[in-house]
Amino acid sequence: MGELIRIDGLQKSFGDFQALGATDLSIAEGEFVCLIGASGCGKSTLLRIIAGFETASAGTVVVDGRHVTGPGPERGMVFQDYGLFPWLSVRGNIAFGPTARGLPKTRIAETTDRFIDMIGLGRFADSYPHQLSGGMKQRVAIARVLANDARVVLMDEPFGALDAMTRERLQDELLELWTRTRLTVIFVTHAIEEAILLADRVVAMAPQPGRIVSDTRIMLDRPRDVSSIAFNELRRRLSARLHG
Repeated sequence: MGELIRIDGLQKSFGDFQALGATDLSIAEGEFVCLIGASGCGKSTLLRIIAGFETASAGTVVVDGRHVTGPGPERGMVFQDYGLFPWLSVRGNIAFGPTARGLPKTRIAETTDRFIDMIGLGRFADSYPHQLSGGMKQRVAIARVLANDARVVLMDEPFGALDAMTRERLQDELLELWTRTRLTVIFVTHAIEEAILLADRVVAMAPQPGRIVSDTRIMLDRPRDVSSIAFNELRRRLSARLHG
């Protein structure tokens, strides 16, 4: 796998507050990387700069050889609060990106139907967000990003507002989707267990200023057993680094 994302000397300040200190990170195409750390450590700031929603105070982000200067369809963002358009149906939300890009109607319909089927919401294709559960809304949010031909999926605590059972189900579904598509995923979470369960690499960050303190490759085979000795040893090590 070749390098897809390169971050060099990235910094971000809001007035006198330095949210992100000098940060370097390289991510290969198809990698699943989790960012973990306490509130205020710069995880979401880093994600938003990669997405193009925030501008850096210093340093660069390069995706597929191009400097990030703003949002782009190759980088899709999934938020904790879903970010769906309430006036559009499931079908309309997923079709939004392809429609905005001016694709032919037949291709829009084919793409939309494919992703509706992929997330298992065929019965709810004409339902609106207020008619869906939290888990369904998050499936639609993920499908909307994928339907826009994103190569990089940026996820800011996407399962944080869900109950434990729904969260576990969506973690499994996300891994299945990633296995099929091999998209590059950068996933922000507070939960060490979630990070180890999902990621190829876990990048731990600390605050004041936000910075990377460790980058751990997870060598456990998938599917991962959260009760195994190896899993819990990794959890202890990462917890020690975060709280050290």
